[in-house]
Amino acid sequence: MLRISKLTDYAIVMLSAMAKDKAEIHAAIEISSATGIALPTVSKILKLLLNGGVLVSTRGAKGGYVLAREPDSITVAAVIAAMEGPIALTECSISHEGCEQSSGCEMRGNWSVINQTIQKALESVSLADMTRSAVPEEFHIPVTSLYRELGR
Repeated sequence: MLRISKLTDYAIVMLSAMAKDKAEIHAAIEISSATGIALPTVSKILKLLLNGGVLVSTRGAKGGYVLAREPDSITVAAVIAAMEGPIALTECSISHEGCEQSSGCEMRGNWSVINQTIQKALESVSLADMTRSAVPEEFHIPVTSLYRELGR
């Protein structure tokens, strides 16, 4: 099963909250309060996102964190890379040095294609997309059309 870590999941939650008020400087304590994520965890994630270039920080009494770019320019792939490192399904997707079988492996090229496809999919989803409601819009089917289909 492919899964992102809990910290990466929390990072998306935090960034989505920040993206809703992108002009404001956000302090760690405020992010913790808004998301319900423990302050030590928030601080750890903020440092990783800062080092990954997803956030920028400001020091001082009015300091805090802001998005490094507009929400529609920050991809889920960038967040995952900042939190977990390069996106790779297998070790050989990053480097062939970690696998004893790499010299004779016929699957290596196939894993590369799969890895690139997943990378592109994650790059196609932005932080702005993640802030939008995923609940499908409600739609109505007229009862009379159901009766017609049932032959009544």
